Amino acid sequence: MSAGQYTPGPDRRPEADTSTPQSNAAQPAADRASYGNAPSYSPGEPVTPAAGTTTAPRAGAPERKVTRTGVIWAAVVAALVLLILLIIFILQNQELVLVKFLGFEGSVPLGMALFIAAVTGAVLVAVAGGARILQLRRNAHRSRAQQRR
Repeated sequence: MSAGQYTPGPDRRPEADTSTPQSNAAQPAADRASYGNAPSYSPGEPVTPAAGTTTAPRAGAPERKVTRTGVIWAAVVAALVLLILLIIFILQNQELVLVKFLGFEGSVPLGMALFIAAVTGAVLVAVAGGARILQLRRNAHRSRAQQRR
């Protein structure tokens, strides 16, 4: 049916255009009252849950739980993928480069030099994070000791 044209229904009111979804506000007040202000849906329109609502799991479908083993397995798989990508990176960057550091000088493959730099940066971040964690634990221990007194 094209826009602007309609065929009257049996009660001489125009039938709703099914090509465009109607909201609850577009319905006559008498129709809304008979359905308790529930929104109307056309028979061919898929029903989706409202935002913020959850759907119940299907009957017979087991509810999946996140376990430590599953998390560890996922972490191992992710680490293996990253390791494979790292090996590919190192193998593709085998050109020798001259590296100078604090008076030391040497030739190292480019991929290995970048890998060493990345590991050194990760160790420095881990040391700083570990020191902060120890500081927070010490402060928490002191505050618990003061609360006991």
